[in-house]
Amino acid sequence: MNPINTMLIKSIEFMPRKFVRVFANRYIAGDRIEEAVKKVRDLNSKNIIATMDVLGESIKDKNEAVISKNESLEVLEAIKNNNLNSNLSVKLTMLGLTIDYDLCLGLFTEILEKAKEYNNFVRIDMEDSSVTDLTIKIYEETRKKFDNVGLVLQAYLRRTEKDVIKLTEEKSNFRLCKGIYVEPENIAFKRRDEIRTNYLKLIRLMLERKAYTAIATHDDYLIEECQKIVNENNLTGSEFEFQMLLGVRESLRDKIVRDGYKTRIYVPFGMRWYEYSIRRFKENPNVAAQVVKSLFVR
Repeated sequence: MNPINTMLIKSIEFMPRKFVRVFANRYIAGDRIEEAVKKVRDLNSKNIIATMDVLGESIKDKNEAVISKNESLEVLEAIKNNNLNSNLSVKLTMLGLTIDYDLCLGLFTEILEKAKEYNNFVRIDMEDSSVTDLTIKIYEETRKKFDNVGLVLQAYLRRTEKDVIKLTEEKSNFRLCKGIYVEPENIAFKRRDEIRTNYLKLIRLMLERKAYTAIATHDDYLIEECQKIVNENNLTGSEFEFQMLLGVRESLRDKIVRDGYKTRIYVPFGMRWYEYSIRRFKENPNVAAQVVKSLFVR
């Protein structure tokens, strides 16, 4: 990483939130669900589908977990009432995963039941390695009853190949991303080439084992290689899609859409935007540098 970018990333966490918000406006749909609905409607008009996410994670008590569940139900209602082409993404630590497993399972089941009623789909976001096992456990448990649930897996984790093999013993639905949480080298690949190699290996494995696969990356090389894989295997839009984050590499996004590939954009919104925005800075230091410089250079 560029040393100047490293310094900027470290300093951004000490800046007033109003400055960080300049960055956040690029990556979040807004504070309120009405703003997220507007953003998704705009994406849909461009032949782009979406997944909506209420920002937040690691809640502190059970009441917060219930509130988070209600917020997810509100998103499902908004999707239905506004006839949006979108599904829902959920972080299980917002539903009390680290507080009470049974509480989390119960709240998430309520969300899946509502999504099933509305003929919609819910994706479980993957978080850091401290909750990987519990997250997969919730996925496996709910998949026994629901077919409208999917899971995110991370290509930089060394364990992921075994997880794919195990989870595809029955029908599965994955989003594969590189992974952004800081993890120790004994459980995670660190070098760019290692992560890329494992990413492509996992994509092939998922598709070979007949899992619906969401290819989530902004890496030109990975996108091109994945396009080769799906074209070589004559895969259809019912077997895979591409996914990207809101506000990231929109020209590349538009090219993927023009080339005829199903493309879904992750649309986060809500009052808890700050932590998410800081993670985006750390994940994409070049963008962070551009935004910070723009605050001081006219």
